[in-house]
Amino acid sequence: MLHATEVLGGEAYDAQGNFVGRVSELFIEPADQPNRVARYLLGRGKYLPLLARHDQISSVAPGVIKLNVEEKELEHFHSNEAWLAMRKDLLDQQIIDTRGRKVVRVNDVDLAEHRTNGTVELRITDVDVGLPGAARRLLQGLASPMLIRRIQEKLPARTIRWEFVNLIEPDPLRRVKLRITHDKLEKMHPADLADIMEELSPAERQAIIASLDEESAAEALAELDSRLTSQIVEKMAPDKAADILEEMEPDEAADVLGDLSPEVSQDVLEELQGEGAREVQALLSFDENSAGGMMTTEFVYVGETATRGEVVEWVRGREINVEQLDSIFLIDGNAKFAGVVPVGRLLLAANDEPLAQLKSEPLVSVGPDAREKEVFAIFDKYNLRSVAVVDVSGRPIGAITVDDVISRLRASL
Repeated sequence: MLHATEVLGGEAYDAQGNFVGRVSELFIEPADQPNRVARYLLGRGKYLPLLARHDQISSVAPGVIKLNVEEKELEHFHSNEAWLAMRKDLLDQQIIDTRGRKVVRVNDVDLAEHRTNGTVELRITDVDVGLPGAARRLLQGLASPMLIRRIQEKLPARTIRWEFVNLIEPDPLRRVKLRITHDKLEKMHPADLADIMEELSPAERQAIIASLDEESAAEALAELDSRLTSQIVEKMAPDKAADILEEMEPDEAADVLGDLSPEVSQDVLEELQGEGAREVQALLSFDENSAGGMMTTEFVYVGETATRGEVVEWVRGREINVEQLDSIFLIDGNAKFAGVVPVGRLLLAANDEPLAQLKSEPLVSVGPDAREKEVFAIFDKYNLRSVAVVDVSGRPIGAITVDDVISRLRASL
């Protein structure tokens, strides 16, 4: 096992034993092989630096590397933005430990040797975020490699496997060129990702959102503190912001737009399209501290005479967020609110049973102008998971779920 700090600064000699230069950088080509040291940058004082490819390395030891070619076969260095630089892009940089769900700082990088046909490849195995890596950095050049190793062996190790590392790249152009996947971030729970983003700088938060698909970005923004969400959306192009807001629940999108400056909010609204845009605009007309301001317009309602089997088949044919589907709202022949059926009851009922026979008692609803304290009291009194919001004619226009209530209560603490 070698460490990046033991290779960087090391002396390089060609096949004839001639000094070529010192290793000033190690490059990875993520598009080719994401964990292999592909090239070694050899600094030579006032002369142009040279590049040694991975297949031109015969041996690597702390402080020394040997080549299997003569100096004349090495190429001169030309910058390539598609490469990931160990010293510049990794050491001392903040990264996301996707398995531990936290932000850490890189102290060193662990490298394993792979020998093939007289050459030695170095491959990244772990990122050192503990005291051993910090000690190596501190003692580099002040003590021999062997002494440094003896010291670090006494320190508690703290490393992250390379496959669980996600780089934070504030420059979107470099992120694209490096082709570093952000699949791991998209698989994280939005609440965990939001916690991580709150630890980052504004530029890094912006970079994370820009790297995600619209659905993942929407879920993460919905979990962030509203002040940070506003900061992120304010810096986006209106069309990009609109694409993300379209993936949000209408009430969440309305909350985001309500916190933006009037100019930015109007620009984003103009980019929103279809039914979603009309729903968001309708929600913006309500006081944010009222039932109308809390409700979502995406809820499931069916006729009370429908049978359990008919409703299940109907739901299967719709694009519905099943993770948030815990209640079915009923309407009568005049489209007025007639009750709520918990999904649990629906699952246990016979296929031919009408939903009117499954509804909960009592019949509870609120008007859009009801204050949030009134809504909280109703949820508490009847131990509800959701409540219908009805207009003056008694027709359902939205629903408030228990997670909306919890979010409001948490924000008020």
